[in-house]
Amino acid sequence: MTGAKPPLRPKHVWSIRTKLQIEGRARDLAMFNLAIDSKLRGCDVVAIKVEDIAASGYTADRAMVRQKKTGRPVRFELSEQTRQAIDDYLKAANKRPGEFLFTSRRGPDRDMTTRQYARLVSGWIGSIGLDPRLFGTHSLRRTKATLIYRRTGNLRAVQLLLGHTKIESTVRYLGCPKGATSGSRPVHSITSSARLRSVGGTVRPSALAVLRLITSLNLVGCSTGKSAGLAPFRILST
Repeated sequence: MTGAKPPLRPKHVWSIRTKLQIEGRARDLAMFNLAIDSKLRGCDVVAIKVEDIAASGYTADRAMVRQKKTGRPVRFELSEQTRQAIDDYLKAANKRPGEFLFTSRRGPDRDMTTRQYARLVSGWIGSIGLDPRLFGTHSLRRTKATLIYRRTGNLRAVQLLLGHTKIESTVRYLGCPKGATSGSRPVHSITSSARLRSVGGTVRPSALAVLRLITSLNLVGCSTGKSAGLAPFRILST
């Protein structure tokens, strides 16, 4: 199906992670977690090399990748859960600096193709009972970005995280209503460490404050039936 692919819901993220963990699929779990945290396009996810995120042998808590589409660098934070998954994969696959993190079937010196990556994503989606035709690689890219926007209402911060050159691109990507660039949203569960500013009478965090909180933003799943909304997500103090 054509058209924009929606983000995953919290319960979907939790279900996929749990299934990959139970099945012992270290590579797929590392790739899924990295895709969610990094918010990168598929072509950038598959092009990541070991030294980009684990130059010292262990996964760093933040990294920077230059996007193929725009040529602009984009920074992202990696949660503890993601770092552990990548470290486990690095050890299991005996990965070394200079190698692609996710290699192709064509050989260990070739990166995985975007088509291979898309097939993996479709498999993950289908494994939890969702229709793979309705979701895609951009669903993973949109997931955390959408959550951050809903929690903070700060389009500028999301623009930086996605690496968009124009904020209008971010508005379209998130599916925001017209006028979103000048509108305001309430802030939920922002820690006291954030610097807040007033916009249109509503207190909202600055882009820098939001960026500092991304490390603490972890996708926490639950099986209580409340995971369809934002309840399973929380922003924790650093």
